[in-house]
Amino acid sequence: MLFEDLGPPTFVAGVDEVGRGPLAGPVIAAAVILRGTVPDGLRDSKKLTARRRAALADEIRATALAWSLGRAEVAEIDELNILRASHLAMQRAVAGLSSRPEAVLVDGNLLPSLPLPAVAVVKGDDRIPEISAASIIAKVARDEEMASLAAVYPGYGFERHKGYATAEHLAALARLGPSPEHRLSFAPCRCAAGAAPADGARTEALPW
Repeated sequence: MLFEDLGPPTFVAGVDEVGRGPLAGPVIAAAVILRGTVPDGLRDSKKLTARRRAALADEIRATALAWSLGRAEVAEIDELNILRASHLAMQRAVAGLSSRPEAVLVDGNLLPSLPLPAVAVVKGDDRIPEISAASIIAKVARDEEMASLAAVYPGYGFERHKGYATAEHLAALARLGPSPEHRLSFAPCRCAAGAAPADGARTEALPW
């Protein structure tokens, strides 16, 4: 189905996820149905400053018709693989909406299985306000969680790199070994644990 084929449904939910690339922490998805007034400045969350994201997240949560977060935990990521876990988080976000949308617009080129008409929109987080809003509140929620995990697992720098494979993070992994929040299906974490990468394990971090 093409985006143009969807027609003009009244209630559209935008869906996006954050956290496919990191070596640690959950993947978090959001689903958002906006009201008639769209907050100014919505765009891909990665193109916004942390301060601007936080302000927009507050506005989205206060003014949206409905919004919901879904997540997949580290154990689910390791069991299912990161793509399937991301789709599971999206399914949970859509299922958690207090209002049922008529259609769902998902960022990217792959769709999770959903009980609603759905369209994948490449670069939708920078093109579709509902997806931009989902990207923003998912990003803010995950960043806040990673900052909280930094207090539980000190030394890794989660509050700075949010689990991504920075030089600081890789050095901490080599020094400390993986924490319970590290994804052992990702090769750097398995190697830090002293195990050879499993079949299909990632040999490098994803760029997003």
